[in-house]
Formats: sequence, structure tokens, C-alpha cells
Amino acid sequence: MRFHALVEVRLRAGIADPQGATLERALPALGFESVEGVRVGKAIRFDVDAFDEAAARAEIDELCRRLLANPVIEEADVSISPEPGSMAAGGRAG
Repeated sequence: MRFHALVEVRLRAGIADPQGATLERALPALGFESVEGVRVGKAIRFDVDAFDEAAARAEIDELCRRLLANPVIEEADVSISPEPGSMAAGGRAG
């Protein structure tokens, strides 16, 4: 089965985010006075073939741990959804 994955990586709480701070300082000049707590991260989207969702999640979690996020300063949130038409979505694979 094929699954769509979205990995959102961001700095852990307490880690300085100079890019987010720069954006936040610029917002009032653009008329966005009510926006605060800006943090910058990255979104990584890809597809993975796996036996089931649990296997897909395990592979993606390992990918995050080894490559996509630095576990010392970053955290990663993973979202997985079956590809439309895959067996996981009730269709046929292959």
C-alpha cells in the first residue's frame, strides 16, 4: 500500500528561533499586531510503500530520527494518510 506522509519539523521549545523572531518583529509594520509566538519550521511531503499504516509510521519515524530532524533541538510531527485508490483506502492496489 502507498501512504502520503507529511513531516513537520520545528525547533523544540526553549531553542532560539532567530528566523521566527525576525518575522515576528516585521509583522506589526505590515498591520499584523495581534500575531505572536512565531516559529519557523519545515514541512516535508513524500510517499512511502508499506504493508500497512503501522509499518509506514515505523519507517517514517526512523527516517525522522536518522535524517529529517535533529532530535537534540528539533521535534517532528508525522501525519500519514492512505493514497486514494490504495487498499488502505478501500480500493485495489497493484
